[in-house]
Amino acid sequence: MQLSRQIRSITVAGSDGWELSRRARALREAGEDVADLTVGEPDRRTDPAILDAMDRAARAGHTGYAAIPGTDRLRRAVAARVVARTGVPTHPDEVLITAGGQFGLFAALSATCDPGDGALLIDPWYATYPGTIRAAGALPRPVTALAAHGFQPREADLAAAAAGGGARVMLVNSPNNPTGAVYSAATFDGIARVCRDHELWLISDEVYDTQVWDGRHITPRALPGMKERTFVIGSLSKSHAMTGSRIGWIVGPPSAIGPMTDLATHTNYGIPGFVQDAALFALGLPPAFEAAVAEPFRRRRAIVERALAGQNLIHAAPMQGAMYALLDIRATGMSGEAFAHGLLDAQRVAVMPGESFGGAAAGHVRLALTVEDGRLADAVARLLDHATGVAARG
Repeated sequence: MQLSRQIRSITVAGSDGWELSRRARALREAGEDVADLTVGEPDRRTDPAILDAMDRAARAGHTGYAAIPGTDRLRRAVAARVVARTGVPTHPDEVLITAGGQFGLFAALSATCDPGDGALLIDPWYATYPGTIRAAGALPRPVTALAAHGFQPREADLAAAAAGGGARVMLVNSPNNPTGAVYSAATFDGIARVCRDHELWLISDEVYDTQVWDGRHITPRALPGMKERTFVIGSLSKSHAMTGSRIGWIVGPPSAIGPMTDLATHTNYGIPGFVQDAALFALGLPPAFEAAVAEPFRRRRAIVERALAGQNLIHAAPMQGAMYALLDIRATGMSGEAFAHGLLDAQRVAVMPGESFGGAAAGHVRLALTVEDGRLADAVARLLDHATGVAARG
């Protein structure tokens, strides 16, 4: 029996880009000491106060089916957060609570694309983007952002891709995973112009909006003529270290929230009420809480910068935001894929090959800054030692 073309098309050539991460996990489960820098998950666990709120809600009986677009209180809290952080008027009817940012991406793509429509995405991209686009029935259309331009997509390149016809949506991510780029005001002005000129929807993945080290976070939803065509993806995974709780949201036009609620009804049937109550509690914590979650990544960014200083073999893309370092290893003469597997074999340090994130990241590796400071410094030192040995061997 043959499976559907739809399900078989999600990954290309049978690869989803996460093979090395699975290899590292298998080694760790077998008892190997592996410095695993592959997954962007805060190394602190969900705060006990948030878990206590989740426990109280569950024990109080909020364990049945919950409101599928989200509880009224949580939708109001998300709307208030968006207003406070962006200044854009936002009503709870513009909020859909989702099973993490990942389902939010799928829902937004499903709402904007018919089968066969094109979806513009920036290369390098987060590893799940192409598969999520294909899962929604659309076709990924990469637009290259060059390292020489700080991985900021150029308006002319976006316009040329849109002018080809057939595209319905553009997907952007700032602060960016994997590059660490924070898109500038000029970049977002160009993105907005292309969307308006070519009648594109815009999906803005903003799950790292609390992790900006250089510049400032801009939401394109605030730009002229963009609120009615923009979907913003948010999540508590990165800001509150709640990755396993699978709680996020979409903010978008009210006319789209109803149909996307239908999608949620016919897929996961909503988010557990006790998880939503824990999210409501988390959003009520003071700003200092979110700053404390983000601070280790700012500090570890400096650790990587210090480790790379004084050598000319490996270079980092500007680490303006998020919890990653994207390292250019092309001077070793190896691909990111070969370098990452060799590093795991020789040094038991696991990093993501740049090729997992698209062609523009080839010859790079991505480090997640998600282990304690001393272990990170040791892992980077071992990476540099491996690179030096590889380069010396030609």
